[in-house]
Amino acid sequence: MRSYPRNSPQAATRILALAMLADGHQCPSELALLERLQVHDQLGLSRAELHAVVHTFCEDLMAMSSGMCWADLSQVRPAPLRQVLSEVDDPALQSLVLELCISLIASDRHLAHGESVVRAAALLQWRLPLQAPPAAPDEARDRKLKHARYRAA
Repeated sequence: MRSYPRNSPQAATRILALAMLADGHQCPSELALLERLQVHDQLGLSRAELHAVVHTFCEDLMAMSSGMCWADLSQVRPAPLRQVLSEVDDPALQSLVLELCISLIASDRHLAHGESVVRAAALLQWRLPLQAPPAAPDEARDRKLKHARYRAA
């Protein structure tokens, strides 16, 4: 697996890619959230650069595969996870990346085992305090409220 300069936008983006792929696939809700939050701007990258880092992360996973299927390949393994997390050691960047990871993980409303592994490993390795999961995105909450009002009428 290739490495990136410590605390670089690419190193931070690769952690987000790991969080997005930890459940075995990339959901449309995760991609939409990347756009809605303007994650590329938050990390100092262009959209194309952010997507290139995600793409090269997928290439790195496939290069390590030796014939494994994608479901097995996307499972989070301890050594690569530690390596990827070790490339971000700036506390402010760690907090931002963790906040973005939590939002991405929550975007599909399903917490897969691999996603919880990534989140727990970041909290432990970076020695960050446990954070509550983010609230539901506004649009989803609004739809639920509208639906509840419709059913009550």
